[in-house]
Amino acid sequence: MGLTYGYDIYLPPENVARALVDLAALAPPRTDGPPLALTLPGGDRIVVPFTSDWKSAPLDCSARGTLDLETSIMFGVDDAVREYAERYGLDVEQDGRVRIGYVYLTIRFESMLHPRYTSLEFWAATSTMSRLFARSARVREVFTGLTAASGGVCCLFDSGDGSLGPVCWLNGETIQERVSESAYPDREDLVASWPDPDPDPADR
Repeated sequence: MGLTYGYDIYLPPENVARALVDLAALAPPRTDGPPLALTLPGGDRIVVPFTSDWKSAPLDCSARGTLDLETSIMFGVDDAVREYAERYGLDVEQDGRVRIGYVYLTIRFESMLHPRYTSLEFWAATSTMSRLFARSARVREVFTGLTAASGGVCCLFDSGDGSLGPVCWLNGETIQERVSESAYPDREDLVASWPDPDPDPADR
C-alpha cells in the first residue's frame, strides 16, 4: 500500500465557504468541464473549479456529513517542487507556480477531533506526491496560508497512520512541532487550546 500523506485544516463551520473560495483561487483554470455548484450546511452557495466523484453535477450538501472533492492546486517552486516537476515533465507557469496533479479533499462538517469544528483533509494522490508534501516548505506554506486566510485554528501534517501531527499552524501562529514534543502532549490538550466555537443551538 502506498503513502497517503496530507494536511488537515480545522476551522469553524461558518468559514467553509470562505475556505473553498480561497482554495479555488489557488487552482489553475479548469478546461475539462463545467464548474461545480455546491450548497453547504447553513445555506451558503458557491461554485468551485473542482469535481466530486469526478462529476460536476450540482450538489446539495446541507444534510451531508462529508463532501469529497478532487482538487487541483498550484504550488510555488522550491527544490522539492522543482525536482518533482522535472521528474514528471511539469511546466513552471509564468507566475512561478506548478500544477502537481490532483489533490483529494474530504470535508468533514463535524470533524473527528472536535464536532463543532469542520475539517478539510487534503491528501496526496500518489506516494511520490506524499513525499513531496513531507519535504516541500512551499507546499506546507500553501496549506498554512489557506488555514490563516480562512480563519482556521489548526493545520496538521497527516501521515495517514492515525497519529497526530506535526502541527504546522495553531491559533494564528506558524509552528513545526509534533504534538508530543510541544506544549500540547496529546490530542485532547491540542484541541483544548482552540478557541471555543459557537455554542450548539441545542444548548441555548
